[in-house]
Amino acid sequence: MAPPKSLPNGIPTSSNTVQPAPAAVPNGVTSTGTAVQDGAETKHKHIWLVTGPAGCGKSTVAKALATHLNMPYIEGDEFHPPANIEKMSNGIPLTDADRWDWLTALRQESVRHIDAGNHGVVLTCSALKRKYRDVIRVAPYFAPGVFLHFIYLHAPEEVLLKRVGARQGHYMGANMVHSQFSILEPPMEDETDVISIDVSRTPQEVMDDVLAQVQQTMESDE
Repeated sequence: MAPPKSLPNGIPTSSNTVQPAPAAVPNGVTSTGTAVQDGAETKHKHIWLVTGPAGCGKSTVAKALATHLNMPYIEGDEFHPPANIEKMSNGIPLTDADRWDWLTALRQESVRHIDAGNHGVVLTCSALKRKYRDVIRVAPYFAPGVFLHFIYLHAPEEVLLKRVGARQGHYMGANMVHSQFSILEPPMEDETDVISIDVSRTPQEVMDDVLAQVQQTMESDE
């Protein structure tokens, strides 16, 4: 069965995408499906996408959250094609065209983990622009009983520049922080599926805030 002819906002899809789920219920989440979280049955499954520019700590936060929730972890950077990595290694910003297949691959990988029986998944993706986030937002259309939420990590540019400058062995250099801030579109108030986290604080304060807001969000989803 082929995907629908059109998706919201003209978001690109792929012939390899899973089949559409049954008819949707309020909030765009399809009916049915149960999951187990900390021994308690929940009605829905969850995709947690940790976003933000380079240096904000996406991988650190996502790995800790995945461990806490007992969910698989997807490192978004590992899904970039070699051409994208080469461009970023040379300090060349990616274009929208460079990102579409990458974003679609992340969406499909998230759905694959849900289809495999996991009650959720945590992944990282800079998702700097709203239209990038919208590509991932299509995921609940294809998977039953899924809620998708973004965890947007933010801090002043100078803070992230300092952090990236201290990293070693990563293709994302400090010069890329400014290029990411130049195209960054922070989530707007109407993007109600976003949790905003100030990461200029200590790592413990950041994780305490993340876990508290995630728990509150999951309870409200049920």
